[in-house]
Amino acid sequence: MQYDLEPGNFVVNPSQKSWGVGQVQSIIKNKVTVNFENAGKQVINLDNINLEKIKNEQ
Repeated sequence: MQYDLEPGNFVVNPSQKSWGVGQVQSIIKNKVTVNFENAGKQVINLDNINLEKIKNEQ
C-alpha cells in the first residue's frame, strides 16, 4: 500500500464519486481524515479504500 498523501492534497474516493473532491486534513498511520465537498469530514482507512490523488490545477 502506498500512503503518499499529505495534508492539503486533493483526492477523490473512486467508490464514492458523489462525495466530490476532498482535501486531506490529517493522516495518522493508515487513517486519513478528508473534508469532501459533498460529504463533509470522513475518516478513510487506506487499507480498505484507495483514494485517488488529483492534481490541483489552480
